[in-house]
Amino acid sequence: MALTADQIIAAQKANLETLFSLTSKAFEGVEKLVELNVTASKAALSEAQGTAQAMLSVKDAQELLALHAGLLQPLAEKTAAYSRHLFDIAQGTSAEFTKAFESKATEAHQAFTGLVDNATKNAPAGSETAVAMMKSAVAAASNAYESVQKVVKQASDVAEANFTAVSNTALTAAQNTAQSASRSKR
Repeated sequence: MALTADQIIAAQKANLETLFSLTSKAFEGVEKLVELNVTASKAALSEAQGTAQAMLSVKDAQELLALHAGLLQPLAEKTAAYSRHLFDIAQGTSAEFTKAFESKATEAHQAFTGLVDNATKNAPAGSETAVAMMKSAVAAASNAYESVQKVVKQASDVAEANFTAVSNTALTAAQNTAQSASRSKR
């Protein structure tokens, strides 16, 4: 089966559209990341100013310990929120790329399956064994691809669950540390 010039041009147009779409999605992810970092930097600068002024007004060690204890938990919460937002941006951008890849892989698989079906219909007599082997190979490749997709999805789910667990553990540890510091100053 030979491809016509129109089919080749249509395929190239589709590939260019996909390329530009993915490039746009990548830039959107970068824009979100830059926006997150600018917002975090502004907030950190403002908080640093407030903390510096509070430290200059400290009169004794007890006040310094109380100030320090009061800073731990909010810092951990802000760090966890920043990390979560960063993870969400990365996962969202990755999801767009995965979706595009899966779409193109499905198209390629359908085209290949069509090619194999066309070849088997036009196969000469006596080639039934070769045709059966080819169909079996295509089915095995499809099954392998689906298995890989499932494994990648499971790995992504596990990574997200681990990230959430680590974030929650860090927040709990910060809260416990802040509470311990509060109790020790009394």
